[in-house]
Amino acid sequence: LVTVTTRQLVHAALWLVVALGGIAVEYLLLTAEFIAWVQVLIYVGSVVVLILFGLMLTRAPIGRSPDADSGNRWLALVVSLAAAATLVTVVVDAFRATWIDLEERTGPGQGSSEVTGTALFRHWVLPFEALSVLLLAALVGAIVLSKRNSDAGSGPGSRPDSADSVPARRNKAGES
Repeated sequence: LVTVTTRQLVHAALWLVVALGGIAVEYLLLTAEFIAWVQVLIYVGSVVVLILFGLMLTRAPIGRSPDADSGNRWLALVVSLAAAATLVTVVVDAFRATWIDLEERTGPGQGSSEVTGTALFRHWVLPFEALSVLLLAALVGAIVLSKRNSDAGSGPGSRPDSADSVPARRNKAGES
């Protein structure tokens, strides 16, 4: 809640670290150690650092930002509390008669990287490969776009220090 209510963007990103760390702790409590470490490494370690770099490189205001507050703070609080209450009601009502026996469902190695890898590469091979092709296409596209932008300023005669664009000097005798 503090992540979305603070007025300082860097503090919001740091509170996001706390929130995502809490989710990782919940995964640890569910004995899914591998997923917890993936949560910490990818989301806390990479996504939040990317957000912080984006904030700092775009010269976003570091202090309080008047543009970040729309003046509807109380309405936003009421709507978010109503949405949270609705979500809790729906989840509790949906699973009211369902009991999960954790001791029965958690066998040896449940939540480990071996079980996760086996499930991923046996049952989810096609989506996994499709995702890898999509990420490869995004990487190639980013490289092409960055090369195109860096090559836009260079060309024959476009650099001011090239020999064609520098006017000839005359020496003291008037010869060029």
